[in-house]
Amino acid sequence: MMSDQFVGRALRPTSDENLSGINPDLHRTMKTLLRFVLPLVLVAVSARAEGPHRNRDNKNALKDSAEGTYPIPYQLPTVAEVTESLTRIRNYLDVAAPTRVIDSATGKEITDFTNPVETAILDRGEMEFSPLQYEMGVVDSAMLRAADVTGDTKFADYTKKHLQFIADRLPYFEAGVKKFGPDKSGMRSVLEPRALDDCGSMAAALIRARVAKVGPDLKTVIDRWADWIAHKQFRMKDGTLARQRPQAQSLWADDAYMGVPALAEMGRLTGDKAYFDDAVKQIGLMSEKLFNPKLGLYAHGYNAHNPDAPQFYWGRATGWIVVAMCDVLDVLPKDHPGREKVLNQLRATLKGLAQYQSGSGFWHQMVDRNDSYLETSATAMFVYGLAHAVNEGWISPTTYGSIALAGWCGLATKVNAQGQIEGGCVGTTFASDQVYYYNRPVSTKALHGYGTTMLAGVETIRMLKNPAFVIDYKLRTYHFVPKDAQTSYREHL
Repeated sequence: MMSDQFVGRALRPTSDENLSGINPDLHRTMKTLLRFVLPLVLVAVSARAEGPHRNRDNKNALKDSAEGTYPIPYQLPTVAEVTESLTRIRNYLDVAAPTRVIDSATGKEITDFTNPVETAILDRGEMEFSPLQYEMGVVDSAMLRAADVTGDTKFADYTKKHLQFIADRLPYFEAGVKKFGPDKSGMRSVLEPRALDDCGSMAAALIRARVAKVGPDLKTVIDRWADWIAHKQFRMKDGTLARQRPQAQSLWADDAYMGVPALAEMGRLTGDKAYFDDAVKQIGLMSEKLFNPKLGLYAHGYNAHNPDAPQFYWGRATGWIVVAMCDVLDVLPKDHPGREKVLNQLRATLKGLAQYQSGSGFWHQMVDRNDSYLETSATAMFVYGLAHAVNEGWISPTTYGSIALAGWCGLATKVNAQGQIEGGCVGTTFASDQVYYYNRPVSTKALHGYGTTMLAGVETIRMLKNPAFVIDYKLRTYHFVPKDAQTSYREHL
């Protein structure tokens, strides 16, 4: 079968000018092949993703009456295979996420930065990806981790390119704000943040890049964003980070990620314990209001004036908090008095969500409702959280490792030949009915699934390399066995 990399190259348009030096007969033959053969190749790639599949690790699968087929490639991936998926995503984003300034009135690129233009904005490209949107903060952080785990500096170069673009163009937009005001500025979120979405995820990414010595000095941006999160963002009376929409005092689970990791990272960067204390406090306050201990899941939101309202267990709600808790634990000092509380909360959440995994490795859009669709970005967050916790020794590899592995087997099928992430839910507000959540569209333009899938892939690689356990393939399934354990299959000899 033709490789996915070849398919990705073949998908690029081939102009007559690019073939001008080729024999005309060969030229026509090549165009005919592209017209008729390429669709068949794409069908083959799609079929490979959709199944049915037999487990390649069972060398006798075709003759084994006890081995069935699977809706996903249920098998032990190789490090090379996971790395290739990550590389495909990076290569796609490198093209799809532009670093250009354009005039919104004309659509033309601005190259003269001596005099600000009132209608200057950041080019979001056809996929509508901006280097400053909160989802890109997840991508930038994931690229740094991918570089560290794979040894491929091109991942870090991606983040470096984006941060250098911000540094290079910031003076231009600063001059524009002085002349025209902030409301129409293409970098308003940097110059005048107004919400956690403007700053939290990106602030955490910038701090991680600074610690890793990747990219330019953006300390002034970090400080402005940190000041907003710590001192200016709206909070409830008890200090919980909150919003004034859709109600006067509304808590969104999303804001666990939009604010808390940045606080913890500021603690690491500055050594100021107050940042760590606030991060731990936020996890506790949000969990008190949103976590259902019977289900092991987080509701998407909470309105202060109506605390006993029905709850909606949207996948990314629990996902954002899982990733946030992992991020906090990664930098929280081992002797911090709140560490054990955060760790126990993460364990309770991972135990709860693990039991809702579907038979295809994915989780549902509404986690507790299996008649809602299977959703990619939440699945990526859950795979990341489970695998990261296994790798850090926070939970046992037994059972949890197998669940994370099965999740990656499904998730990898959503990285298409171009490197796009399929099946990800678009941006979703805190709502009050199931009809809204059930019918949110999915789109390859939903950037939420890109960085999170990369994080899941990074931790899958770490699991495959983890010396603390072995992954046994026995009786047609996978067992994560601690290195010092003695197992016996004598009865099956």
